Amino acid sequence: MSKGIRRPHEVVDYDQLTQSYPPPPEYFDSTYLESRDEIERKQLSRLKDRALRAYQVPFFKRRWDAAGFDPNSITSLNDLSRVPFYTVDDIRKSIEANPPLGDYQGVLPKDAAKEPMRVFMSGGTTGTSRPTLYTAWDREAGAILTARALYQQGIRPGDTVLNAWAYSTHNGAFSMDEALYKWLNCVVLTTGTGTVTSSQRQIELAVQYGAKAILTTGDYLLRLAEKAREMGIDPKKDLQLTALPNIGDRASLEETFGGENYASYGFHEVQWIATECPARQGLHIQEDAFIVQVVDTDTGEPLPDGELGCLVVTELYKTGSPQFRYNIMDLSYLYPPEQCACGSWLRRMAPFSGRGDNMVKLRGVNVWPEALGEIVITHEQTTEDYFVRAIREGHRDEMIVAVTTTADAGDFATIATELETLLKEKIGVKIRVEVGVLGSLDELTEIKTSPKTKRFRDERS
Repeated sequence: MSKGIRRPHEVVDYDQLTQSYPPPPEYFDSTYLESRDEIERKQLSRLKDRALRAYQVPFFKRRWDAAGFDPNSITSLNDLSRVPFYTVDDIRKSIEANPPLGDYQGVLPKDAAKEPMRVFMSGGTTGTSRPTLYTAWDREAGAILTARALYQQGIRPGDTVLNAWAYSTHNGAFSMDEALYKWLNCVVLTTGTGTVTSSQRQIELAVQYGAKAILTTGDYLLRLAEKAREMGIDPKKDLQLTALPNIGDRASLEETFGGENYASYGFHEVQWIATECPARQGLHIQEDAFIVQVVDTDTGEPLPDGELGCLVVTELYKTGSPQFRYNIMDLSYLYPPEQCACGSWLRRMAPFSGRGDNMVKLRGVNVWPEALGEIVITHEQTTEDYFVRAIREGHRDEMIVAVTTTADAGDFATIATELETLLKEKIGVKIRVEVGVLGSLDELTEIKTSPKTKRFRDERS
């Protein structure tokens, strides 16, 4: 240790880390095949420890005290349902009251010299991003979880992989980069998005270096296939992709590239939670690191296996900012606790099935329609009337924001351009804007016929 500065190798006990959270391929010969009794024994031990540490964080202490929950009272996994869950709205309120980090962090920037850390943020679709501070342990353990998922989806040690996710304030690209480099011994080409490295150049690099996977959205991967064809390159025959860890249209991806596409699930604060195996009987939850519950969208009460509801996630592996009964509002359901055809006893969940609120995943960014409305009505020439639509054009999800104005029709195009620029600055993705006259949205919003005004419609099939 030098002058009080603790580097990652001095903070993280790598022997302990890999024993507690085996990386691939060791994971699939050990923890992945444990019995239900061993899985639940390990979960309970880690849950008790995580609850005590979470209670030291002001956000959780305040909420648990108000609910009369004592973290020392946990004696079984069933006790987890007694802990009050929280949502993104609670996180936003915490940030507003304690800017810019909120009071839900388990560590603070002032601790960085003795505890190396990073901060990543969710897509700031409501004007305020959700920051999360990660310790060195969190990054390494999270990278192992991501490496497991990528391995299960076909990436192998020594593969060359293009990482075409956006390297930004978001966790995604860095999480995969760390997993590929540190725990899968892959050769990583950090191409970034098509804005950073042109689609043509992405294809050229993939061919030149024999890339086995291109990490990006399924939509953009299919666009790369179109570019490859324009260049005289057959995506299936000439590219050497052997893994398709891309979220998107499975049938189109498999038909275009000739590989297997497996569903997966994760989110900003905790990285990768679950991945489908070749048996395709649900997504295996990494239960040494997570407990996943499903609750009723309206009441918050636990639901039986097989019933669709909101996912409530508790992570068991982090030393920094906790996620303890986080109702992420994503819809799914749990399979019964039985052995999969692949041999694993890990609990399985269904793929992502939509949102319990209006949030839309648009090209890897979480977008709330109401947040778009709040942005467009700030323009001096728009009214407070708006309507948002999610549509599917070709292989790509799009969102259209319609607004009204009292301005002359000749100004509509200028207003639309200004709002599209503003949305791109605020959200980070391109969103189309349509401008109309007063009253043109009445049929969509039902403002004159319904007691509750409508502001969003999902028109994707």
